[in-house]
Amino acid sequence: MAAAPAPASVSPPPRMMKLGWQGLEVSAQGLGCMGMSAAYGERKPEADMVALLRHAVASGVTFLDTSDSYGPHTNEVLIGKALHGARENVQVATKFGITTDLREIRGDPTYVRAACEASLRRLGVDCIDLYYQHRIDTSVPVEVTMGELKKLVEEGKIKYIGLSEASASTIRRAHAVHPITAVQLEWSLWTRDAEQDVIPTCRQLGIGIVAYSPLGRGFFSGGAKLVSDLPDDDFRKTLPRFQPENMEKNALIFERVNQMAARKGCTSSQLALAWVHHQGSDVCPIPGTTKIANFNQNLRALSVKLTLEEMAELESYAAMDVVQGDRSTFLNSWRDSDTPPLSSWKSSK
Repeated sequence: MAAAPAPASVSPPPRMMKLGWQGLEVSAQGLGCMGMSAAYGERKPEADMVALLRHAVASGVTFLDTSDSYGPHTNEVLIGKALHGARENVQVATKFGITTDLREIRGDPTYVRAACEASLRRLGVDCIDLYYQHRIDTSVPVEVTMGELKKLVEEGKIKYIGLSEASASTIRRAHAVHPITAVQLEWSLWTRDAEQDVIPTCRQLGIGIVAYSPLGRGFFSGGAKLVSDLPDDDFRKTLPRFQPENMEKNALIFERVNQMAARKGCTSSQLALAWVHHQGSDVCPIPGTTKIANFNQNLRALSVKLTLEEMAELESYAAMDVVQGDRSTFLNSWRDSDTPPLSSWKSSK
């Protein structure tokens, strides 16, 4: 198979976009920072990651995504170091809700406040631009969690509120307490289960959409070869789609995407990322990387243009009945995010 032509070495900085109707402006492409400190094998050298973060901001990618659970805690500290003295015009999003042992999810008011104040300290900031509930605590009515987040907005500790992996009904209930600015969800060519209900709900309510893992956790960069190159402690080796019996069939998806990329004069990862960009002006993908070269390559996806016919062709390669294996077995997804009614919480107090 012919390799895709090498892309141009220089790309214009990404435009800024309004993320939802609440006023938050972010770069049209963000940077997912999880892999710098957690999940994808051994921790990367701090100096290299600080250099990458500063390079991203200098390139115009000013929307940085982290969480208190990444590391845990160390990713927020890393971002705080990288942004020291350079906080202006950078939008920092972090999350709470997944406890340190990664087994328990909490959304009770005491935990929400303590988690926020700890993140502020680690990041070295006075206010968090976008604060997500990372996963939904299904034992606490979402209205109770949102009530505490609303107080944190009023106190100036956070500017905007987000939810991650929330169902349509949970989003509506939360939004009724305080406007939700963004919902983060996994969205890529081969992960499209939120398109039927969650994404239309966001658009009806004027909520921005932040797409994490837009490259299929690296699949659209390396295909089946990616799995063989992963270190033993990389959690992707546990995911159903990356198991040998499924990857053997999923490899064909990558081959077809790669062939189309060669025709388009771009890389497979740029093509897959461009597909996410073309979903709408309310969508901001946050591809992650630990290498400046890969960051530069991802940034050039903004220059890849797709026709409606090309979009449909790409989607046919990764139709739901073609993709083999579930996307994840890690914690709750939006399918498991409904919470008890508020009346049950009040009656128990």
